[in-house]
Amino acid sequence: MSLEEMTMNFWQRALKSITRRKGKSFILFLVVFVLGNVIAGAVAIQQSTANVETETKKKMGNVATVEMDYERFEKETADMSDEEKYSEDFYPISPGLDVYDQVGELSYVKYYDYSNTSYIETKKLKAYTPEDGSMGMGGNYFSVKGGNLTEPLDMREGLIKLIEGDGFTDKDMNETTSAVLVSKEVAEANNLSVGDQLVWDIRSEVYTEASESEEDDDASDEGTTVVTFDYPVTIAGIFSVVKKDDSAQSSQSDSNQNNDQAWMLMDQINTFYASNNFVKEFNKIQSEKLWGETMDVSDEEQYYQPMFVLNSIDDVDAFKQEADALLPDYYKVVANTDQYEQIAGGFNRMGIIANYIVIIASIAAMFIISLVVLLFLRDRKQELGIYLSLGESRGKVIGQIVIEVILVSAIALLVSLVTGNLLGGAVSNVLMQNDFMNAQNDNGVVYYSSLMSSADIDLNDIKNAYQVTFSIGYIITYLLLGLGTVLLSAVLPLLYILRLNPKKIMM
Repeated sequence: MSLEEMTMNFWQRALKSITRRKGKSFILFLVVFVLGNVIAGAVAIQQSTANVETETKKKMGNVATVEMDYERFEKETADMSDEEKYSEDFYPISPGLDVYDQVGELSYVKYYDYSNTSYIETKKLKAYTPEDGSMGMGGNYFSVKGGNLTEPLDMREGLIKLIEGDGFTDKDMNETTSAVLVSKEVAEANNLSVGDQLVWDIRSEVYTEASESEEDDDASDEGTTVVTFDYPVTIAGIFSVVKKDDSAQSSQSDSNQNNDQAWMLMDQINTFYASNNFVKEFNKIQSEKLWGETMDVSDEEQYYQPMFVLNSIDDVDAFKQEADALLPDYYKVVANTDQYEQIAGGFNRMGIIANYIVIIASIAAMFIISLVVLLFLRDRKQELGIYLSLGESRGKVIGQIVIEVILVSAIALLVSLVTGNLLGGAVSNVLMQNDFMNAQNDNGVVYYSSLMSSADIDLNDIKNAYQVTFSIGYIITYLLLGLGTVLLSAVLPLLYILRLNPKKIMM
């Protein structure tokens, strides 16, 4: 060791030490580089899975509904006797409208509605079917969807758009009027305009003990007869269905998914929108006309499907927790984003594995780097003793070692920043090629009705959205984690320096 080197400040000595001890500096570089690649690759996967989850859930929408937890109910009642299962109070009490109102008043809810639904088949009123005849129901089938809002939730959320007429009024919602909204396609097929009086010529096959008469043209198969009745409605508006832009759709999308989307589009077009009061009254009359039964039209006896539009995707978990506490037993909140958990189970598993790798690799890096630096310091014990003997403070000696470790490690981390990102991308591609990423359900896609299925997200869409990118978040996260690991790994070697006794070393 030269006199010049001893009189340098500790910054200069650190730089000189790195360049003069190329072999040991390269070993430290290599250790940090290898471990850095593992950490960088895991961080890249971790960030990418988190990003794709956030973006995909935004596309799915922040909509929730209430459903019965049949799986839990069947599990907990499996051991009951047949007598108990056939008792009147066997099934749990469904939530009342007052409960839905309480849930809708939670701070997380932007707006909400609950809907009563009916289904009809008509004889002359034509339902929409694709022009190519690729699909059809074998008859004219329509849905009638009720609501309490003058602007239906599907319209507020952009699934449909009012193109003609003024739509519903407060009177339509509060009283039982005959106002309905019809789709453009159904209106064109039946030459309907706003303000027209439309008669639903309803028909239905009703099961009887025997056919009414062999001469009855409406008589169908043995044991059934066709019953018809007319129901007048007024066209208050015409809507168009806002079709999804398929330009970004993956060419790998499964044909089954395309068929499902086409069926849902056809169902949306063949839907009449009305008030809940209208649907309730219509269901009563339909029950009397078709089956000769008197229906209880009280709200307690009606089935309503609630829909809650939340303020933000970030509110879903908190909303579920508070809303579930208000619901009766065996009922739960189901959010649109739950589809992600069912479809993209593999991505979640990959993110969890990446988290474990980051933790394990960081701990391993601290121990390995600590041992490497400690071994190097033992070889330099005499050098360090001379610095201390000449009056150099332990703080400056420690500073020199820290600078040496950080400079070499920083270069290794910057290089592994790039190679680790490539490694993370390669590992992700390999995992997406096999069954590891496949969803747990049979077809990898989950559908609900209306707003709950508006996203039409499947596993291929999520795979295409997944990208290991060189983002600012990735760079900052990895460098902070890497440098933090290196600094912590220097603790053990620094303790070694603090214990050095220059007198013993120089003897």
